Amino acid sequence: MTNNFIMENLSNYIGGAWVKSKEDNTIEVINPATQEILGKVPYGNGTSVDVEDAVEAASQAFKSWSQVPVMKRVQPLYKLKQLLEENAEEIARTITMESGKTLAESRGEIQRAIENVEVACGTPMLIQSEFSENIATGVDEFMIRQPLGVCACIAPFNFPGMIPFWFLPYAIACGNTFILKPSEKVPLTMVKVFQLIEQLDLPKGVISLVHGGKETVNALLDHPEVKAISFVGSTQIAKYIYSRGAANGKRVQAQGGAKNPVVILPDADIDMSVQIVTDSVFGCAGQRCLAASNIITVGDNGNIKEALYESAKSRTTGFGLDEKVEMGPVISSESKSRVEHLIEKGVHEGAKLLLDGRNATIEGYEKGNFIKPTILEGLPLDGEIIRTEIFGPVMSLIELKTVDDALNFINNGHYGNMACLFTSSGANARKFRNQANAGNVGINIGVAAPMAQFPFSGWKESFFGDLHGQGRHAVEFFTQTKVVIERWPKEWSRKF
Repeated sequence: MTNNFIMENLSNYIGGAWVKSKEDNTIEVINPATQEILGKVPYGNGTSVDVEDAVEAASQAFKSWSQVPVMKRVQPLYKLKQLLEENAEEIARTITMESGKTLAESRGEIQRAIENVEVACGTPMLIQSEFSENIATGVDEFMIRQPLGVCACIAPFNFPGMIPFWFLPYAIACGNTFILKPSEKVPLTMVKVFQLIEQLDLPKGVISLVHGGKETVNALLDHPEVKAISFVGSTQIAKYIYSRGAANGKRVQAQGGAKNPVVILPDADIDMSVQIVTDSVFGCAGQRCLAASNIITVGDNGNIKEALYESAKSRTTGFGLDEKVEMGPVISSESKSRVEHLIEKGVHEGAKLLLDGRNATIEGYEKGNFIKPTILEGLPLDGEIIRTEIFGPVMSLIELKTVDDALNFINNGHYGNMACLFTSSGANARKFRNQANAGNVGINIGVAAPMAQFPFSGWKESFFGDLHGQGRHAVEFFTQTKVVIERWPKEWSRKF
């Protein structure tokens, strides 16, 4: 693998080979810190033909791959884990170059990807089902899990190295074939990963990569041979993916947006809490579905607010390949404009701008999409911004009187991706984890990201579907159950 970026038209990976897209039109892949053009990705109606080719190859491969014993299906994953580990630094640098996050964040992301491959290697155990002997006289009943067929993932821009691995290793370990459509904003990471996948002993067509935008997405959603869709992105698009995919009879797991609340009680370790919360809000420039957003203080005498302000103000913003940088740019100039507009709208709603990160200029990267840490204080609880996913480095400070007030505020929200509490009280922690309506709950944790063996949960408008990504949920999503009821009368056996 090479670390040199060449401004070239990216190819698809279909049928075990790199092939030129049927679509000649392209859009540019741009480094958000430097505005350097890193490549060009196919974008237009012709990508739907690419989907046809990929589905055909995947359908043919499924016929034999689904019959391969599960112990053999996981063998390529062991080699993939090794290849990812050996090339982790280069993949991390690619993530930083095209998504803007810091190198430390990119390294952590690829480690989470590797952990999902490790868990998927345990599919021979996870896929086992149930057997009951003599459910009636001489009758046995058992359940088996079988693969679905061709499955597809529509991946987001904010975690180009990790999120595809919530799905890919589990899908193929369960006997499915898999088509990945990376975000057109950050396709280079998966191109590098697929250069590693080329080295695996996989039949042609088991794993494919197809570029493009909405035309590619719709072709996957509408194709009758695609049996399951996995998606991560905004709630608006998640609803679209879920409704169109389900209307076409597909299984769909669609992870949506969030407005993650974090509650800090006065008995919390303030120094630790402030550092963790600041990292949660401003890590990845706020562009992650588990980023803390609404920071709720209970009984604060001003110390927590002041500490959060100082921590945010001192955060170093810049190009993520610089090891000293703690926060990079947002993904695009359009995203920067949108976030700055929402900050201004918050001020118009009555918020005080405690820290203004707009109009940021980073020496040497003056054209980058930078917004420095921003803090809004006193947003009206019935306003729009308090409920809107900003997806940028913006903290909203809220003061409430009691834990019950905080829980009421959290549970009245539209989203349910994550909720966190900082406290030294076991009673309050137990109450919070029991009553907070969120799929991922953190106690003295700022980013409640489940490890690979647990599902990445989400409730309310943060998730559409039944089974989440990762772990046992992924194995259940990528298999369908078949119940077999057997009787072997003795008189039949006497005939032979």
